[in-house]
Amino acid sequence: MGNENTNWGQSVTAVVIKENKVLLARHTYGGGKGMLIVPGGYVNSGETPQQALIREYMEETRIEIKPTNIIGIRFNMHDWYIAFRAEYVSGEAASDNDENSEVLWMDIETALSRDDVPELTKILIQSAISKEDGLMYKEYQGNTKHSPYSLYCI
Repeated sequence: MGNENTNWGQSVTAVVIKENKVLLARHTYGGGKGMLIVPGGYVNSGETPQQALIREYMEETRIEIKPTNIIGIRFNMHDWYIAFRAEYVSGEAASDNDENSEVLWMDIETALSRDDVPELTKILIQSAISKEDGLMYKEYQGNTKHSPYSLYCI
């Protein structure tokens, strides 16, 4: 889990679909304990959201992914959370035996009907399978010291 380098106000997740199955992890702590969720986590200082997402997926599931477009953003008075659609690149799904107790590929329709898949995960899965593109990455070169830049727009 987190360390002193963790930015507790910024988190990311992604929906990864392969062969009509979604990758889910059974959470082991907090309010989502025992629930099947899309993996993700906090952004570390010095990381882009995309880098954090790739790292979190590898740490938690042993799956290499490639974030594509943004399918959701959640804001509250405490933090923000960005949800991506991501492509499966490689790897065999395996639990980290820490933040999750199992990682599995589940048929999309099954995931959308199960009681142990929370509402937020179902909404994100539905967004990922939607025919809408979501916010797409656009090439953009900033002109200040705050590189790299990421621009997502319609």
